[in-house]
Amino acid sequence: MRFTQVDVFTDELMYGNPVAVVHDADGLGDEQMAAFARWTNLSETTFLLAPTDPAADYRLRIFTTGGELPFAGHPTLGSARAWLAAGGEPQRPGQLVQECGAGLVRVREDGSRLAFAAPPLRRGGPVDEADVRQVADALGIDRADVIGAQWADNGPGWIALLLRSADAVLAIEPRGFGELDKVGVVGPHAPGGHADVEVRAFYPGSPGEDPVTGSLNAAIGQWLIGSGLATDSYVAAQGTRLGRRGRVHVERVDDDVWVGGDTVVGVSGTVAL
Repeated sequence: MRFTQVDVFTDELMYGNPVAVVHDADGLGDEQMAAFARWTNLSETTFLLAPTDPAADYRLRIFTTGGELPFAGHPTLGSARAWLAAGGEPQRPGQLVQECGAGLVRVREDGSRLAFAAPPLRRGGPVDEADVRQVADALGIDRADVIGAQWADNGPGWIALLLRSADAVLAIEPRGFGELDKVGVVGPHAPGGHADVEVRAFYPGSPGEDPVTGSLNAAIGQWLIGSGLATDSYVAAQGTRLGRRGRVHVERVDDDVWVGGDTVVGVSGTVAL
């Protein structure tokens, strides 16, 4: 089977977040997909299949090393790039439609970048005070440092916290999450810098921090733009503490929040499955 590995949210290989993509995977079973995802040991591995919805250009299944996700951001963009690089032609020029566990997700070609329309949240709204305190303690920060907290679950299950500055985000040294799910943290950079906000994404287990996270940035964008805490277009930096240079371009167009970034094909070949 054809195989592609794509670095996402970067214009230079090795500075974004990689995703492994298996093409024409209709003949694979669930356990084969799960086993291969465990073997690649990346945050996500995806499988391109024929769509079941006539409105879709392809169907995508997304696996972590621990199981399947209904949606994830950087795998969506990386898989779209792999599909196009393999000769895929969308029904509508310049716009792809991906079928996945979360439904149909639109992906547009935005110059040299790709961008997906943020899917509806499965869970939004404010986080209970007890949960905010628990998350703050897990992150090793004072409750007073948190100026906003929202559920940001569009599939992976994020809780998002807003801190006062990018420096405060970069200074976080997590203590351990225990039974907590995934936590995203965002804080503003000073005007005129390389990005408008800094984002970090934490989850239980090892290594415990994701380099660049499309799903989290999508939900944060819906929250910050929708509440007037951010402008209709901004750039998020992520992965700084991990030696990455992730750049996520977030933009509201009409009723949609689009999440985009550069993608670089790093590995092309075949895999024997």
